[in-house]
Amino acid sequence: MATLSETYACVPSTERGRGILISGDPKSNNILYCTARSVLIRNLDNPLQVSVYGEHAYPVTVARYSPNGEWIASADVSGTIRIWGTHNDYVLKNEFRVLSGRIDDIQWSADGLRIVACGDGKGKSFVRAFMWDSGSTVGDFDGHSRRVLSCAFKPTRPFRIVTCGEDFLANFYDGPPFKFNMSIRDHSNFVNCVRFSPDGSKFITVSSDRKGIIYDGKTGNKLGELSAEDGHKGSIYAVSWSPDSKQVLTVSADKTAKVWDILENGSGTVNKTLAFTESGGVEDMLVGCLWQNDHLLTVSLGGTINLYSAKDLDKSPLSLSGHMKNVTVLTLLNRSEKMLLSSSYDGVIIRWIPGTGYSGKFESKQFGLIKLLATGEEEVITSGFDNKVYRVPLHGDNFSPAEHVDVGSQPMDLSLALNSPELALIAIESGVVLLNGSKIVSTINLGFTVTASAISPDGSEAIVGGKDGKLHIYSVSGDTLTEQSVLEKHRGAISVIRYSPDVSMFASADLNREATVWDRVSREVKLNNMLFHTARINCLAWSPDSRLVATGSLDTCVIIYEIGKPASSRRTIKNKSASEPPNA
Repeated sequence: MATLSETYACVPSTERGRGILISGDPKSNNILYCTARSVLIRNLDNPLQVSVYGEHAYPVTVARYSPNGEWIASADVSGTIRIWGTHNDYVLKNEFRVLSGRIDDIQWSADGLRIVACGDGKGKSFVRAFMWDSGSTVGDFDGHSRRVLSCAFKPTRPFRIVTCGEDFLANFYDGPPFKFNMSIRDHSNFVNCVRFSPDGSKFITVSSDRKGIIYDGKTGNKLGELSAEDGHKGSIYAVSWSPDSKQVLTVSADKTAKVWDILENGSGTVNKTLAFTESGGVEDMLVGCLWQNDHLLTVSLGGTINLYSAKDLDKSPLSLSGHMKNVTVLTLLNRSEKMLLSSSYDGVIIRWIPGTGYSGKFESKQFGLIKLLATGEEEVITSGFDNKVYRVPLHGDNFSPAEHVDVGSQPMDLSLALNSPELALIAIESGVVLLNGSKIVSTINLGFTVTASAISPDGSEAIVGGKDGKLHIYSVSGDTLTEQSVLEKHRGAISVIRYSPDVSMFASADLNREATVWDRVSREVKLNNMLFHTARINCLAWSPDSRLVATGSLDTCVIIYEIGKPASSRRTIKNKSASEPPNA
């Protein structure tokens, strides 16, 4: 039985000019954040321990733990809130259509019985509070004229709700049942976030006017402001209180986070400024934050999570990053140290080290979008959605300047001869292109539509798969390919071909759900009837000892077969991806 040992998580979805709201479990160091249609549950003490909830039909915007930590409420752009358990496979408790548009924030009451949600009402109500078990409304929320960006529930009695948004207002409501009390008009721009202190005595609003204002939690009267001296120089997007209600953490478009001491009179003075830049560009703008027990988190526009220790703010933060877009390629770098490279279609290439996780990004702006990627010991070869193939030397933890060659057609597949890394085989729709370094040795029209290819490690043999399901085996000599045999077993277009590490076998798979393992010398089928996926096979990979072969499919399953045993003795790992699996 295969068990999950570690997960290399994606990063939160972000949007320029908008804050993002992340939350934590009150009883542990688990945090919640959203990306695409999924909610990620991540442990701060072990960032490789990640769980994913992917049951929303639309992109998820925010998720919150209930006060007892047993339930999670998550909301999406359709205005739907799903309430689900943190145990037993995330069983669904309730689903409610709360608003007619996107939900931007949700909060639980301290007793766990009520939930307030706010967002874009599309001309209807922008805020709604309801009972968590029945969905019945518990108040009227008048007073806003534009999208409401954030809401907060007073954690102590008497309960209060505060909302804020794009109409520059913060509205104060008494209840339950909740009714409008007053509007607060102290800000001159979007009010991005509002939060009550854990003891309920105060709440704070932060705005794009660069101000943070503190109010009395019971009456809504203004107490003071965050000091303009050493204050933020850009929009403040998010705020989070310390557990003792004596400090707050803010993040801003000026690329800094600040820890403020909140005095008894309600004024705030800067205790510490946290500035950690990665690229120096707009990606370093900070758009989200959370004070979770002894951890301080900041989230940048590029998705990077920086994790600080509340006990030692001078200590360099732990950076957690990953992909924000769909991963298209996953490959092992051929070095003595184990290192994985993954690439998403937006051109981001990330290094991962087993047991450690995120190890940095490669600067890849020089070749844009990435569709295909292969690695040698000291170079990476990539192609995108144009006719160019890039050969990029590795220099330590960075790329050297890339050389590129136009192969005349969009590449369908590419592979390196690992023992002769200068030699590369590029499959194009009409045939193949042989490269030596960055020079085209030959372009060969094969007379059929090519969909996949592979070249042997010594560069002496090439296997080319076609749309007709046939495998053509060629000997490679200089700039010529000589056909040796044609293998007919597949009933769909070939999607992937891979040699085993010991080069005694090769495996192929097609779009008709079938994979086959072949003996390289006799060209006889070594393992067949590998027909257990319910959708097309996108990728396959061999174990280092050539004993196991794994296939990945659009059905979100990975199936592992053992050579020498019937395919029916397979092992299946279900629901490993919500999108198209990467090439392995």
